[in-house]
Amino acid sequence: MHIAPNIRLSRIWKDTWQVDIIMILSSTGAYLVHAFLIQHKFEIPAIIPTVLGTAIAFFIGFNNNQAYDRWWEARKIWGMLVNDSRSWARSIINYVQLGDIQEHEKLAIQSRMITRHIGFLYALKGALRAADDYMYKNYLNEEELAEVKLHANVHNAILQIQAHDLDVLHRKGYIDGFRFMQLDALLVKFTDEMGMSERIKNTVFPTTYNYFTKIFIWLFVVSIALVTSQYMGIWSIFMSWLIGFVFISTQINGMSLLNPFSSNSAAIPLNQITRTIEINLLQMLHEQNIPPPVTPVNDEYVL
Repeated sequence: MHIAPNIRLSRIWKDTWQVDIIMILSSTGAYLVHAFLIQHKFEIPAIIPTVLGTAIAFFIGFNNNQAYDRWWEARKIWGMLVNDSRSWARSIINYVQLGDIQEHEKLAIQSRMITRHIGFLYALKGALRAADDYMYKNYLNEEELAEVKLHANVHNAILQIQAHDLDVLHRKGYIDGFRFMQLDALLVKFTDEMGMSERIKNTVFPTTYNYFTKIFIWLFVVSIALVTSQYMGIWSIFMSWLIGFVFISTQINGMSLLNPFSSNSAAIPLNQITRTIEINLLQMLHEQNIPPPVTPVNDEYVL
């Protein structure tokens, strides 16, 4: 996610240089066609790029609105995960009354339930980014690691272990019925948030919208060059590229939000959010070995 107030020119060039070259070549070709084949035969009406530009504006507006909706929904989901994770840790620490057992045993049970949740977050993050993130293994014991290996969905398997341990604590009388229901409701919320995240990742944005928008922008650039060649000569190449750049950069900006869980500068900062939750929960356990916060890349964005 971008955090800098301005976007560097190098990043704009990195994101658009390929389409810039295509637009310049297309504009040059259109200028040459007009100069050597069309100029003395007929005049191209200016209404053609006008109509195309209006249609493209609708397409880009729709695409960008849908892409931002996906991005914002993903950010809200992980915002809920932050709050629910803190509530989970607070409830485990204060609601689980372990009676006369040794203090160190009580702390061990609380720590296991809370740190296992950190493992759940890292496993979910790795699945959403389709990356081999094995940080979750640091928060599971050998028995739990053996159990989750049997499941294709590791983060769901971790929630299953959490539910089993919570049930054991309830049957032993360490949690009363009302508080058990509250903690179980949090597990249900984690499942909902996990499912909503997976839905966004696995739902493919209709390819035709993005594809036809690119085709229409290319036709628009060519038509601009053909029309302006009648009045501007060779400068029509620059003018058609400039107008096309406005459209294509707007479209690229919107499409960069289409996959909010990917590892790019416009995506949701899952690394930062997960690390923030990790720090908060470990501090609630009074742990000493706490990792540092995630720092921005080049003071420009966080992942």
